[in-house]
Amino acid sequence: MIQQYEEKLSTLIDLMVETASDDELFAGGYLRGHISLSAADCELNGITSVEAMKEAVDTSLTRAQSELTPVDQLIVKTMWQQLQQSAI
Repeated sequence: MIQQYEEKLSTLIDLMVETASDDELFAGGYLRGHISLSAADCELNGITSVEAMKEAVDTSLTRAQSELTPVDQLIVKTMWQQLQQSAI
């Protein structure tokens, strides 16, 4: 279940590449890393719930906040919310 969700999110990010702004491209690449790592961690720990994976991504993003400016944090957070809504 998690692998399919990760693939769906990656596909959505890939589809944005042709029309995305520089900020959206940055956010997509940044999120892709957090999504992939969170999915791998969930699978490694036997977690199969998509909701648990979403929480893992949220936690990962929260822990990494110091890497980003407040503006970039908002861009990433907004894209993460949009991806979750589109992946339903």
